[in-house]
Formats: sequence, C-alpha cells, structure tokens
Amino acid sequence: MKFWFWFLWSIDAVIAVVALYFFFSLAAHGRIGSFNILPWLIILAVLAAVVGGSVWLRSRGQHILAIPLLLLLAVPGTLYVLFFLVLLIIHPNFH
Repeated sequence: MKFWFWFLWSIDAVIAVVALYFFFSLAAHGRIGSFNILPWLIILAVLAAVVGGSVWLRSRGQHILAIPLLLLLAVPGTLYVLFFLVLLIIHPNFH
C-alpha cells in the first residue's frame, strides 16, 4: 500500500508541477489577467487539495481515502500521456 500511495502521489506531483510551470510562464508574459485568473486559481486549488490532502489523509491513517483521492488525478493524467505516446509511435495521418 505504501508503494502505491507514493507512486500515485508522484504522478500527481508531476501534474501539479506542469500546471504551475504553465501558470507562472503565462503570468510572466502577461497572459493571465482578470478575465482568466479565477479558473487558474480553481485549478491550482484543486491540485493543492489533491496533493496536500492525500498526504494529510495518509498522516491521519486514512489510507483507504487517500488512494482514491490520488486516483482522481493520476488516472486521467496517465491516460493523457499514454494517448500522446500512442500518437508518437503510430504516426497517424489525419489528412
């Protein structure tokens, strides 16, 4: 159980770092303004809740609740990466 928690947590942490990179990159170039700051803050809050909340749940002994919380972000993120790996491998022709 310990391995799966940290494995899923590392996937979620990578997703959170990528989102933070895009946020700060866009903010540095002035692309984030008053019209789209709220969606960005919601996205970052959800990422923080998943990554931090899972560690908090695990520290409280709630391993059964921490794993599904991590799966909420790890499964779609992993499927997204696998989709693009398949696209890179098979080189589809979209013409």
